[in-house]
Amino acid sequence: MKMLLLGAGKTGSLVAEVARERGHVVTVLRSADNANGSGLTPELLTPIDVVIDFTTPDCVLANIRACVAAKKNMVVGTTGWYADIAKTRAEVEKQDCGFLYGSNFSIGVNLFFDLVQTSAPALQHNYLPHIYERHHAQKKDAPSGTAVTIQNLLQKNSDLEIEVTSFREGEVVGMHEVVLDSTHDTIYLCHDAKSRRGFAEGAVRASEWVTGKKGFFDFRDVWREM
Repeated sequence: MKMLLLGAGKTGSLVAEVARERGHVVTVLRSADNANGSGLTPELLTPIDVVIDFTTPDCVLANIRACVAAKKNMVVGTTGWYADIAKTRAEVEKQDCGFLYGSNFSIGVNLFFDLVQTSAPALQHNYLPHIYERHHAQKKDAPSGTAVTIQNLLQKNSDLEIEVTSFREGEVVGMHEVVLDSTHDTIYLCHDAKSRRGFAEGAVRASEWVTGKKGFFDFRDVWREM
């Protein structure tokens, strides 16, 4: 397939590497050449099968608008824009294209989401939850999209206000920990990423999956099909 990658940061660069290893043709558009989506021209987009966005929260919405308007299927790994999900879904459905987003494309993290969901009933048995997340110092959004997903999974079963503590330090790839504490014991659930390779492979597989499809998809709901 012909893929257009938006963003050439650490994860984005690895996505391009993995995609090429899997036989795809990858064009990279750097954020410096795409202010407010201005680089997403018809000439660039016309031959593209799928667009992958790993940029930043301050420019992802402009990219989404431009690609959806051009009816290009899209995979978005950028977080920090989820307040606009409903509006984005409506536009995707209006344009009748395919769109897949995820707070985390790692298979391990999505298995971790299942563990968190399974643990959520503990909140009905006097366990108090807290979420900790650590990422590299350059990460723009806090809490992370993954931490917000974890928070939402726990809050489905409770009226408690679940606090997230975020740390930004060094070159940490990504660590998420859920602590469920009671007077009798403490439960710890933790996912600690060793590299970005898992994120990149998941994003490329998501791009392969969404090509040719129409609709609005969350990676957490479809990763088992890939």
